[in-house]
Amino acid sequence: MRKLLPNLAITLALLATAVPLAMLPWPALLALAIVLALWMVLSHRGQQTWAVTRVGLSTLGQRLGSSSVVVVGIAGVVGVLVALLAMGEGFRATLAETGSDDTVLVTRAGANAELNSVLLHDAVVQIEQAPGILKDAQGRPIASPELVVVASLPRQGSGLDANVQIRGVGPQVRELRPQVEITAGRYFEPGLRELVVGKGAAEQFQGLELGAQIRLNNQVWTVVGTFRAGDAFDSEVWADADIVASTYRRGNSVTDVTVKLVNADALDGFKAALAANPQLKVDAETTRAYFSKQSEGLSRLLRIVGSVVGAIMAIGAIFGALNTMYAAVAARAREIATLRAIGFRGLPVVVSVMLETMLLALAGGLLGAAVAWLLFDNYTVSTLSQNFSQVVFAFRVSPALVLTGLKWALVIGFIGGLFPALQAARLPVTTALREL
Repeated sequence: MRKLLPNLAITLALLATAVPLAMLPWPALLALAIVLALWMVLSHRGQQTWAVTRVGLSTLGQRLGSSSVVVVGIAGVVGVLVALLAMGEGFRATLAETGSDDTVLVTRAGANAELNSVLLHDAVVQIEQAPGILKDAQGRPIASPELVVVASLPRQGSGLDANVQIRGVGPQVRELRPQVEITAGRYFEPGLRELVVGKGAAEQFQGLELGAQIRLNNQVWTVVGTFRAGDAFDSEVWADADIVASTYRRGNSVTDVTVKLVNADALDGFKAALAANPQLKVDAETTRAYFSKQSEGLSRLLRIVGSVVGAIMAIGAIFGALNTMYAAVAARAREIATLRAIGFRGLPVVVSVMLETMLLALAGGLLGAAVAWLLFDNYTVSTLSQNFSQVVFAFRVSPALVLTGLKWALVIGFIGGLFPALQAARLPVTTALREL
């Protein structure tokens, strides 16, 4: 019990230090590093610490194999963590970049996605007459009644069926979404069964090449163009809303109406006008807010999965660091004992071992982040959205994710180096010299 209590106290103190360290923002960590550097330059104990650290670093070549265990183990942790978080970040960014603050999506009240919403023709007319909507040169409100349906098409490569989102759009959709650019072919003709295909959808599904004919709900459609939007719309196929409604027997209903406001400040007045109309039971939010909300569930799941997997791997990396640093302390026992005998206190020894471990951890973190960036940054994949259709997006290894991975590496190095450092500081001088 006497031995257990001190170890338990050390473990609790370790956790109490490591958790705040992991939560600290990078400016605070940088400030701590500057304070440590100044202490090592200006104080006597700090200069002793640097002397011990320099000697330890000079022997890394002799311990290359064991030191590599720390570097590679932490590189694996950081690489996997950054890759998983980059997936969530890419999905979130793709949807967050879709839409704007001056365009509004109007859906049936309570519908959490376009596919779950239904608006009849009379409701569409009243929505388009609400105040705050921008008018075109002919004095018509810039609005696009849209019908979103899901079709099944074979995936590229595997040939397995997957869902693609078909969006029937109104004639003014190009004024609403000026970022959409036709890259090949032409735009569809209203009243005809013609399709324009997003860049991502064309890459993910078979039969969507320019000029190809496909069958949707027992009707033959022709692909007449491809477009690039740079956001979630790249995953869709567009056609005339009236023809989509006729093909899928939706009558005169749509799933939603997208309108362009005079400016972003007109949102409150527009929503108030819709709420004051007793014939309308609708929800309205900016397109940016709507698409950002669609990414929350999957992004949160990927963050949780990444953190759990990273934590499990981090435990293994911590044990690797512990073994390596315990071996390093044992190999340097005579050297440490000699330093203690000539007047070096325990603090410089503790800090020097900690610095060595954290420098190895930082090297592993940089290696893992570099591998994740080289392999996964802008790597394109697709996943199911809340509409049960495929959304094409690219992994995004952002600087913030790299810094998060490096912070994990430093925390692992801190935990992995603390116990060996304490052992080195407690090493009895006479015993170490006698044994060696």
